[in-house]
Amino acid sequence: MQAPILIVDDDPVQRRLSEAALTRAGFSVSVAENGEQALKALSRQPFSLVLLDMMMPGVDGLGVLSAMRGMDARPPVIVQTAQGSIDAAVRMVRAGAFDFLVKPVAPDRLATAVNAAIKVVRQEGPARSARKAAAERFTIDDLVSRSPWMDKVIRLAARAAASNIPVLVEGESGVGKEMVARAIQSQSDRRGKAFITVNCGAIPANLVESTLFGHEKGAFTGATERHDGKFVEADGGTLFLDEIGELPLEAQAKLLRAIQFSEIDPVGGRRSRTVDIRLISATNKNLLDEIRAGRFREDLFYRLNVFPIHVPPLRERREDIDALSQHFLKRFAPLMPQGRMPALDASAVELFQRHDWPGNIRELENALHRAVVLADNPVLTADDFPQIMAQLLPKRAPAVPILVSEAADALPVRAPLSDPKLPQLALLDAQGHVRPLADIEAELIAFAVGHYGGRLSEVARRLGIGRSTLYRKLADAGVETVENAE
Repeated sequence: MQAPILIVDDDPVQRRLSEAALTRAGFSVSVAENGEQALKALSRQPFSLVLLDMMMPGVDGLGVLSAMRGMDARPPVIVQTAQGSIDAAVRMVRAGAFDFLVKPVAPDRLATAVNAAIKVVRQEGPARSARKAAAERFTIDDLVSRSPWMDKVIRLAARAAASNIPVLVEGESGVGKEMVARAIQSQSDRRGKAFITVNCGAIPANLVESTLFGHEKGAFTGATERHDGKFVEADGGTLFLDEIGELPLEAQAKLLRAIQFSEIDPVGGRRSRTVDIRLISATNKNLLDEIRAGRFREDLFYRLNVFPIHVPPLRERREDIDALSQHFLKRFAPLMPQGRMPALDASAVELFQRHDWPGNIRELENALHRAVVLADNPVLTADDFPQIMAQLLPKRAPAVPILVSEAADALPVRAPLSDPKLPQLALLDAQGHVRPLADIEAELIAFAVGHYGGRLSEVARRLGIGRSTLYRKLADAGVETVENAE
């Protein structure tokens, strides 16, 4: 039986509406009135999905989402937001939310979004297994790149592999720092040995030392048996410390000693233990800034920063977007009917090139995974990437005067580029009633087509929609065009 959905909203009316809609759609539902109640509920039982209000007193939506990162099996999150908070909702999607919905949400739209999220999560297991298998076989030759910036990274990785000196990989979240670390190990004399990863930012502060250096039975409350720790697990191989800048200062001191003397002191232990590891660290922070702020030890920094490698963000190496997309589509092919490899059409390729990818390669991989699982067609269009399209919507412009005529037939459908006057927009019909939205949209699209001389790629880009969406809307509105060569 599917686990229930948790609705988190401080508005009782919105809670009841969401609960009724999802119950009618066949889901089991639990509710929480605020972020604190939600986190307690999440700690007590599993949920298949969390429908999360963004603006709440106390622990808000972002606070709930941040707290969920430390959970072993966290459910997908769909954020609900008011119209004026879309930018904030997009930031929550970048922080890990699956999707966002703008209130008020139609019941069928809500049910569709929930079913899509649950469907994608069902495929997480096979996708994760494929990712893990690929990572274990990863070599320097597997670093996908057509960019001169990444060529430099690859050359540095090959040089680092020739020795056992500590390496510090720097770069934004999602750029592939762990893949660079695995590539270094694959070329080194430790290939085939253990490669142990530790996300320093995901370890509770009171368990950092135990996780890294191990503990003896009875060393602290809850230590019911002896634990070796990550340094011992990596003995003879490579230890990859991701997000090293998140380590507490006390743990940094012990890490420094372990690097200097190749010895660790298990919590509660009576003697030190010698280990032989290759240390590769990674950070998305500027450690020099952290040193100045007193959050990172300067002596540890110089021990780690012997061989620095900076991995550039995806927006600075757009040549790699297409190659990476093809790489991930090939991996996700088994998720398609008959295992057919999906493809991107021109509108999706154009959308990918316009996007800045703040989540970098991880965001690209997740977007493609979601689209492949939900798509009905093996050819993916821009419409299959609604989260990316939402991030590319034009920012709300400052208020400007809009000239409104009383009759619809007074509206010029197009205006020359040289016309200094603002185009008129007829919001009311001849009887003084508000015109249907579809009619206004059709006139806006017709104006845009004329304004940009029939260059539909430019029209779609300026309107913030995909080309396939534009073609459909043109057909629905009965607008016939002959597209200019672009």
